Amino acid sequence: MFEMKKPVADSKHALYADLLSQAKGLLHDEHDQVANAANFAALLYHSLEDVNWVGFYFMKGGELLVGPFQGKPACVHIALGKGVCGAAAQTRKTQLVPDVNAFPGHIFCDGDSRSELVVPLIHKGEVLGVLDLDSPKLARFDADDQQGLEALVKVFLDSLR
Repeated sequence: MFEMKKPVADSKHALYADLLSQAKGLLHDEHDQVANAANFAALLYHSLEDVNWVGFYFMKGGELLVGPFQGKPACVHIALGKGVCGAAAQTRKTQLVPDVNAFPGHIFCDGDSRSELVVPLIHKGEVLGVLDLDSPKLARFDADDQQGLEALVKVFLDSLR
């Protein structure tokens, strides 16, 4: 059984190094997408400060469909190119948004969210979906978070084989 430990780190680099180690242990020997997404979202939600939503949207029928997450109920369907998640899936690029109210076409699933970071899931050349993190704080996420979460997404994708 995996025992989660709350990371205690004096820097974001140390925090994400610890989370990488935990994610590798958590996803070791499991290859189911839904099971790994559920545990991965829980790990991040309970380890990162100032987040109010962490979860996945997976491609289905040409749009993003909500997957495993932690937080308040979420928007179920997101069209490609719509909102921060749709932009990340369409462009295949991480979207780092310090103020969601300034993002053209932002979708308001939770009015408490003020900033967002969305990492596309590119698996075997295809867009599998996105990992979405929301925060009630403006500019909660920065380049260090982006780099750390992109590395964590690689661990998640590698678990799927």
